[in-house]
Amino acid sequence: MANRTPLVTIGASAGGIEALGHLLSELPPELPASVLVVVHIAPVANRLASVLDRRSALPVGQAVDGEELEPGRVYLAAPDHHLLVDDGHIRVVRGPHENGHRPAIDPLFRSAAAARRSSLVAVVLTGSLDDGAAGSAIVSRLGGHVLVQDPDEAAHPSMPLNAIAVDDPDEILPLSGIPAAIVRRVVEPREPRAAAAEQIERQTDFVTLEDTIADDPRFGVVAPFACPSCGGSLWESPDDELRFRCRIGHAFGSDGLLLEKSEQLDRALAEGLRALEERADLSTRVAERLRDRGLERRASRYDEIGQESVRHALVIRNVLLHRNVDGGSSEN
Repeated sequence: MANRTPLVTIGASAGGIEALGHLLSELPPELPASVLVVVHIAPVANRLASVLDRRSALPVGQAVDGEELEPGRVYLAAPDHHLLVDDGHIRVVRGPHENGHRPAIDPLFRSAAAARRSSLVAVVLTGSLDDGAAGSAIVSRLGGHVLVQDPDEAAHPSMPLNAIAVDDPDEILPLSGIPAAIVRRVVEPREPRAAAAEQIERQTDFVTLEDTIADDPRFGVVAPFACPSCGGSLWESPDDELRFRCRIGHAFGSDGLLLEKSEQLDRALAEGLRALEERADLSTRVAERLRDRGLERRASRYDEIGQESVRHALVIRNVLLHRNVDGGSSEN
């Protein structure tokens, strides 16, 4: 018999550990649902599960691939691995980054929505950028409940704001109101929606590297952008929200892709600055050697090259110093 334990999925990023600690401390020990949590963390071993376990009313442990979901337990995504739901079991996979993260929130929300539909409560907490937004929309589309932390009180409001922008969440709540809403929604009956989950399940195959987007004509058209993670082509999602995925599965929302492109630009500008400074230094050295040999005309030509390089380097240095993360100028 299939395991149909209701699920609660929680996504958090910047400022999320403190918010999670508070939320888990307020959930009742008899909660009739499994709780799965993704926090954006560094890809190294950590003691986050034990830290949260000390504050939680429910036992918290790091998720293990293949373990069965049990009610009244909290499963925390492992560092550098996505956390997925496969019917009544957990999958822990080191698939492609999504939204610049591994673990990412969207893969958890998608897979849980496909597995549980209306028996799912998804929660978006504080965080930067837009991970969790597309996943929240899928949860709603398949009949699940979506709760979003009030952006006005979130330490970092971008994730809640993006989840609200692309979805119509059931409730937007202060952190203190989310635990009671979870309990209420877990036991609240809701008619499952008949929305097809095939495309959603296919996206889980991309995360587990069991499929490739290039073989799926339904995913839209090739976008005129390269994947910032691997340099391959990006496909644009046919969904309402603007999303992109490459051949091997790296995925981005519009905010995440813009940030990655912005960081690419920083790297390119830094490389250009280094090359110009090296060019200026080399030209100066050559000019000095030529001048020592009495070849003033040739030395002057290298002086000009060096001066031009210094001028261009100054322009790039000013761009790097005054450019905002979104690519605009920080000057008025």
